[in-house]
Amino acid sequence: MTSLISPMAAALPHGQGWKQIGELALAFALSASIGLEREWRQKSAGLRTHTLVGVGAALFVIVSKYGFDDVLGSHVVLDPSRVAAQVVTGIGFIGGGLIFVRGDAVRGLTTAAIVWMTAAIGMACGAGLALLALVVTVGHFIVVLGLPRVTALLPRSRYVGFRLRVVYADGRGILRDILGESTQLGFAIHRVATQQLEHEVGGVAAVAVTLEVQGQPSADALTVALTDLGGVLEVTTTDLATDAD
Repeated sequence: MTSLISPMAAALPHGQGWKQIGELALAFALSASIGLEREWRQKSAGLRTHTLVGVGAALFVIVSKYGFDDVLGSHVVLDPSRVAAQVVTGIGFIGGGLIFVRGDAVRGLTTAAIVWMTAAIGMACGAGLALLALVVTVGHFIVVLGLPRVTALLPRSRYVGFRLRVVYADGRGILRDILGESTQLGFAIHRVATQQLEHEVGGVAAVAVTLEVQGQPSADALTVALTDLGGVLEVTTTDLATDAD
């Protein structure tokens, strides 16, 4: 078997040997490990996206390094970094498609940054910088798994926003009480959206109102106060700081 592989490898043009296959395989493994973490967290770009970005970036760099050897000569000089430079710019289009803005909330920034970094890891693999690629991959897991625990220990800012969804009985003027209770407890209301529910809740016609509030480090007091209001059927809270990614 070895005697068959050796002539085949010798017949291949320069830049298509086991070294390049190993670089692509390393890019595949590292990119897939990052994609698995994103897939596990149910992010918009998961295993397939990150793996394809990393391997594709590695291949671009390999093509940039070896793909034009046949045209080089005494009168032809090429910059091997030109294709790699375009990858840095081009990957921004994928990242831009992952970022969504809804009102004052921005979603997808972390995922877009990770896709961009995955491309850099793939480029490092294609350039033969395996150690750097491994170090940055480890750094990714430190950032996404370790730093949230650090930030959780920081004092809460009073400017952190919360989203509350309150379901209440229709036709009893409860929305006025909800807004009054929120402002009385020191919360500033930035957005109000109501929706008439098609089904009854607890046997009564119901309306759901979504509030985006800000002004206190915790929404627990507001949640309790709204739950105790007569006619309020359900209260759920989302921390916008942890919801954004």
